[in-house]
Amino acid sequence: AIVSPHAGIKYSGAVSGAVYSCIQLPHTFVILGPNHKGIGSPAAVIASGEWEMPNGSVKINSTLAKAMMASTEYLQEDQYGHAQEHSLEIQLPFIQYLTTDFDIVPVVLRQLDLSVSMEVGSAISKAIKASNQAVVIVASTDFTHYEPQKIAETKDRMAIDRILALDPKGLYQTVISNDISMCGIIPTVIALQAALQMGAAKADLVKYMTSGDTTGDYQQVVGYGGIIIY
Repeated sequence: AIVSPHAGIKYSGAVSGAVYSCIQLPHTFVILGPNHKGIGSPAAVIASGEWEMPNGSVKINSTLAKAMMASTEYLQEDQYGHAQEHSLEIQLPFIQYLTTDFDIVPVVLRQLDLSVSMEVGSAISKAIKASNQAVVIVASTDFTHYEPQKIAETKDRMAIDRILALDPKGLYQTVISNDISMCGIIPTVIALQAALQMGAAKADLVKYMTSGDTTGDYQQVVGYGGIIIY
């Protein structure tokens, strides 16, 4: 699995590019992102068709998507939940730059309980293992939003340390208890749980930066972290 941001490419693209260039590209990506608008199903899957992107269309892996939904009642087919969301699409230019031979399973997630998140993560890992395919799970998230640089760095380090410790429950609790405005906490918890179920034993921070590194404004920054979990 990887953790990759989803801000404007001029702000967070260096982080996404760094993390995607560190991995062996599979044929299939399960891309998990937050549902910023809060519309549609709590865990909304697009299970068929393809996405039209500026660099070419991207096919949905319908077989894996349906297997994931069959593994848990919480994953539901729902295109409406994706209608106003950007956190998944922003990952695709980086993948398309590096390969053209791939498909995706797109999932957007609202705020879920920890127990539900863990169940969804286990269900995704079960479906992936049964598919016997090479798959990378992408957790699309930004970290702290609109706080001074030093505060953002401190808060983000707490969350990143839990990811590097392969501790999905600890990540959930740390983000909630320290009021860390990490929009993709649920996708990241689910990706961590799924990766652990598939045998992940280590995680590395590839790159961290904030919007201040681009704008020069360090009074209100957004944090971006690129992490590989393997």
